[in-house]
Amino acid sequence: MNKTGSAAKVKLNSFDDLFGDGQPQAGIEQVQEIALSELHEFKGHPFKVLDDEKMQETVESVREHGVLMPGIARPRAEGGYEIIAGHRRRHACELVGLDTMPMFIRNYTDDEATIIMVDSNIQREDILPSEKAKAYRMKYEVMKHQGSRAGGLTLDELGGATGESAKTVQRYIWISRLSELLLDMVDSGKIGIMQAVDISFLSEDAQQWVLVAIQDTNAVITKQQSAMLKESDKKGELTFPMVRMLLEKEKPVERKVVIKTERINSYFPDTYSTDDIEKIIFQLLDNWKNTQ
Repeated sequence: MNKTGSAAKVKLNSFDDLFGDGQPQAGIEQVQEIALSELHEFKGHPFKVLDDEKMQETVESVREHGVLMPGIARPRAEGGYEIIAGHRRRHACELVGLDTMPMFIRNYTDDEATIIMVDSNIQREDILPSEKAKAYRMKYEVMKHQGSRAGGLTLDELGGATGESAKTVQRYIWISRLSELLLDMVDSGKIGIMQAVDISFLSEDAQQWVLVAIQDTNAVITKQQSAMLKESDKKGELTFPMVRMLLEKEKPVERKVVIKTERINSYFPDTYSTDDIEKIIFQLLDNWKNTQ
């Protein structure tokens, strides 16, 4: 059985320990400068590398100070190296115009590499729901593969790193079954987390119907609607027309019209009573409506 790896168990030596007086020291892992062209994305990497404000901050840091913390990678059978930790740093190096990046090269198994990759990213403050969902699922699959205890205890262990309950972890794992386009809607807030859980239980065809219906109607799904979708699909009764009909239901538009009395009075002689004015206004409105 493969030994269990964890980001917490990976010893990242300090720069003083690594470099000392500039001479290699026996028994101490050495940082290697690896060509960016040799560093490849982790297979199934769930975390997005975006050109956002955070990335710009990383770029400025790399430009001014270099890469302060080396990344971690492992050799690939087909050549080059698979990044385990350091995808954002690699992209920043690329944007700065560097050719290489400092890396620790380690011979991790698939299970060890997956656990370290997830643990080194899962506690980020800006993590997206889709990223967390995929990451939890990847680590859960590894734990099952390694023979970890199934059920609530395993889910509790998964959420331990982020302080989330087993129930919350389970919800995210369910959400990971959504299509990429639906996950994008979850990330943008178009679909709520609880609604996403319900939709994750739909068949692939039904998920596609929901996606198309949302795109066509710009609907915002309520928890009641998502529960109805889930129940109808479970019974084998859900169809595309049913999805559209359900999501096209709109709340009545609340309109409040206020017209100043002074403006109304300016159209009528002082001898007209309020009832006279109201009667004339509605007669005019009826005439207008009949011409539409």
